[in-house]
Amino acid sequence: MKLYQIDAFTDRLFGGNPAGVVPLRHWLPDKTLQSIAFENSLAETAFFVPEGEGYRLRWFTPAVEVDLCGHATLASAYVITHFLQPERKEMWFETQSGRLTVNRQGDIFTLDFPLRPARPVEAPAVGKAIGADPSEVLASTLYLAVFDQWEQVAALKPDLASVAALDLDGVLATAPGRNGVDYVARYFAPGVGIPEDPATGSAQCVLIPYWAKRLGRNRLVGRQISQRIGDFDCELVGDRVKIGGRAVCYLRGSIFVDG
Repeated sequence: MKLYQIDAFTDRLFGGNPAGVVPLRHWLPDKTLQSIAFENSLAETAFFVPEGEGYRLRWFTPAVEVDLCGHATLASAYVITHFLQPERKEMWFETQSGRLTVNRQGDIFTLDFPLRPARPVEAPAVGKAIGADPSEVLASTLYLAVFDQWEQVAALKPDLASVAALDLDGVLATAPGRNGVDYVARYFAPGVGIPEDPATGSAQCVLIPYWAKRLGRNRLVGRQISQRIGDFDCELVGDRVKIGGRAVCYLRGSIFVDG
């Protein structure tokens, strides 16, 4: 089977978030899919099979299957338009989170994802887990920890065992950006096998409703300030978020797995 490794939400190699992509003719056993993802040792590996005019798409971390992943969806669209169907400009994927569409214009891929707005909560364990007290904590499928300065987010040194012990999927730390960037973020999700995710597309589903309301604008530029850096051009459209980004191919190869 073919294996691709794509750096997503970046225009340079070794930036953004690397995703494995494995196109399939038919589904393999879940145990095999999980073993491939574990062997790849990437934040996510995407698997898809043709379904009608679109595809059925699933994502696995090294530890578990997840219900939504942005960077591996972008990576899958990159593989389809560069290697499988070069003439294609629009793709749709059936997933655990419903139908997701991706449009390509030049080297920009725009994902159409559902919102996951967060609500304010009292959660003192979050500050203890990430090693600094945020000015505000909200909860969605994950905890959103809001800081006043981007330097505070950059300096975080979380206790990953404590983060993994929290009752939600992880902690997304954010603060206002600067120099043309509206907000910055980092995401820690050790409980699902990702100590720190370099560039998280699905995190924009939480970040965009928060920052759009706070800044009074629907079009926003975000940056994930992990070591690899990820960039996002986003727009709030009703109950959906458009997430734009680039990608580059790092690796094309073959894997040898029965099935």
